[in-house]
Amino acid sequence: MALPLRRRRNDRSRGQSLAEFALVFPFFLVILFGVIEFAFVFNAYLSIDFATRDAALAAVEAGNETGADCSILRAVERSIAAPADKGSITQVRIFKASTTGAMLAPKNVYTRTGSTPCQDGLGSVPYSASSTTYPESSRCNVLAGCGPGSLTVDTIGVEITYTYTWKTPLARLLPTAGPGYTMIKANAMRMEPVL
Repeated sequence: MALPLRRRRNDRSRGQSLAEFALVFPFFLVILFGVIEFAFVFNAYLSIDFATRDAALAAVEAGNETGADCSILRAVERSIAAPADKGSITQVRIFKASTTGAMLAPKNVYTRTGSTPCQDGLGSVPYSASSTTYPESSRCNVLAGCGPGSLTVDTIGVEITYTYTWKTPLARLLPTAGPGYTMIKANAMRMEPVL
């Protein structure tokens, strides 16, 4: 018994729709995962940008006081919020900057390993110092300068290195994506002068 012509056309149309869906669906998934991943990456970037500004502000207010670096590192920890992950911070650099914000030679480098007790008696921070060539006591916050060759207060900067790992299966869909992405962001501010 032959099926009516109309029913045979509907069956062919359904098969064609299923084939088209099978061809388009992978591209749709890549675009969907790409949009979601971009949102996570953008959030992490904005989070570390805000953290560097907040930490630089803490640095200029702390000046050359004992425990200034702990205040800076606490500001970094406080500023990184979900969905960004504090544990993805690999390094924080506190450095003397030029007036344009460029990193100059003296800097303190902290890696996110171990724990460092703070001298201010307010606990510890989850960082250990790997280099301390910019001690807190050497920072100049006197308006007239601190010694020969110094005409004004220091400009201090904070740089964060953050390792972002993929949140969606996008990296598995795109084999050239690698395991993640490293972001480096810095901000510098002029220290608050003591008159």
